[in-house]
Amino acid sequence: MERVWSAFKKTNDPEARETLVERYLPLVKYIAGRMAIHLPHRLDVNDLMSYGVFGLLDAIEKYEPERDVKFETYASTRIRGSIIDGLRSVDWVPRSVRAKARQLDNQVRELENRWGRTPSDDEVADAMDLSLEQYLTLLDEVRHTSIASLDEVINGEREDEPIRVLDTVRDDSQPVDEGLLQEETTEALGRAIDGLPDRERLVLAMYYHESLTLKEIGHVLNISESRVCQLHTKAIASLKAKMES
Repeated sequence: MERVWSAFKKTNDPEARETLVERYLPLVKYIAGRMAIHLPHRLDVNDLMSYGVFGLLDAIEKYEPERDVKFETYASTRIRGSIIDGLRSVDWVPRSVRAKARQLDNQVRELENRWGRTPSDDEVADAMDLSLEQYLTLLDEVRHTSIASLDEVINGEREDEPIRVLDTVRDDSQPVDEGLLQEETTEALGRAIDGLPDRERLVLAMYYHESLTLKEIGHVLNISESRVCQLHTKAIASLKAKMES
C-alpha cells in the first residue's frame, strides 16, 4: 500500500486511486452500518455508503502519507461528514421531530446554564411538564436527529475543511488560528464529556471508542437497547448545551 500511495501522490495515477478506493471501501461500509443503527428503516444503508464514498474520495485526495496519522483515522471523520451532508440534503427527519429535538436541546441548555451541571431525566421531564414516561418517549422520537450531533461544524476558515466536533486529526496545513481552535474544541469536548453522568459517559465511550453496538452496550450495562438509545440521545443533548455555552 505504501507503493500505491506513493504512485498516486506523485503522478495522480487513476489505477492507484482505484486500488485505494477498493482497499478502503470496507471502512465506508463499516461507518455506514454503524450510523444506520440510529436511522429509520426506510433509509437504505447502500444510500449511506454512496454518500460516504464521496468522503472517502475527498480523504484520498487530501491525505498526506508522510504524516504520522493512519489513513483510517483521517478518513473516518470525512466519511461520516459526507454521509451527514447527504442525509441533510434529503431532509430525512420530519419537521415535527426536528421541532421536538430543538425543544429538548433548548430545555437542557437552559437547565445546564442555570445549575452548572447536567440535569437528570426527572429534572428535564419536570421542566418540560412531562411525565417521565412521556419524556422517555420523546427521547425515542428524537433519537434519529442525534446522528449528526458529534459531526456538527463548529467553525472553519475554509469551506472545504470545516472543523467538526470529533475531527481531532491535526492538520498543520491549516491556518494557525484554525488549528488552535480545533485543539481548544477537542479539549472543551473532553471537559464536557467528563461532566456527564457516569452511565451516559459509558455509553458514549463504548459506542464511539470501543465500537460496540447499542445491543452490546445494553448487554454490558444490563439495560434494554431502547434505554441505551435514550441515554445516547440525552448525552448528545447535554454535550450540545455544554459546547454551545
